Amino acid sequence: MNVVMGVTGKVGGAVARTLLAADKPVRAVVRDAAKGAPWAERGCEVAVADLDDADRMAAAFAGAEAAFVMLPPMFDPSPGFPEARAMIAKLRQALDGSRLRRVVALSTVGADCERPNLLNQLGLLERALEDLPMPVAFLRAAWFMENAAWDVAAARDLGTIQSYLQPLDHPVPMISASDVGRVAAELMGETWTGHRVVELEAERVTSNAIAQALAEALGRPVRVEAIPRERWEAIFRAEGMQNPLPRIQMVDGFNQGWIDFPDRGASARRGAISLKQAIAEMVVAASVDA
Repeated sequence: MNVVMGVTGKVGGAVARTLLAADKPVRAVVRDAAKGAPWAERGCEVAVADLDDADRMAAAFAGAEAAFVMLPPMFDPSPGFPEARAMIAKLRQALDGSRLRRVVALSTVGADCERPNLLNQLGLLERALEDLPMPVAFLRAAWFMENAAWDVAAARDLGTIQSYLQPLDHPVPMISASDVGRVAAELMGETWTGHRVVELEAERVTSNAIAQALAEALGRPVRVEAIPRERWEAIFRAEGMQNPLPRIQMVDGFNQGWIDFPDRGASARRGAISLKQAIAEMVVAASVDA
């Protein structure tokens, strides 16, 4: 049995679909039983649990061979990341009592970065799980291409998008969430000892390249404007963020190059989905939702 957390999200869903396509049994972990219904229809077992309850998480892991684990996204954490620390502690407690043979944990490029930024939360996760008694793989994924989904409407309606990634010709390592899910599922079937780090990227992408891919997918010109850094905090606070500093620090890290893979991705596994493919899928999805 393969336990998959986060199945209602892009990565967890891709993990589960990849496993099911290979005829491997899946236990889908959901917080709300109703959200598990579509996965039950696909043939999955469904476990209702979340990282507020270590006992329920332990029950979800019971009798399984491998698990894909992850933290829910936390873009506006309190100072010191108390929310992430609490969830990590519950996850560690649940895993300690399991008899899993393998654990694949979703991490990120920059998890090893010591400079303060939003991704420190995943560094905390790695340090908490690295001495588990079973083999653990930390899948350090690049910046998600799917973040560009937020730009589709503006590109379609206005022909202009705005970017925090700058300079506009500065390349950033990126990956599709579908590729992350595929590789995570592959890792769940591999054999290794101790803990390992697996880096994953598809290509180096600039803001200009995102605008060009949107233009090709939409069939209209699209230009990109850099959002002045001095405006970031006000924008984030207007969006409701209480503590935008870690997010600002993260974007600074990508822009300045101190968030990256140690060898700039030379040792990373390669994603199969290109930026153009990912953007084209986002444009189609946006037209269906419109």
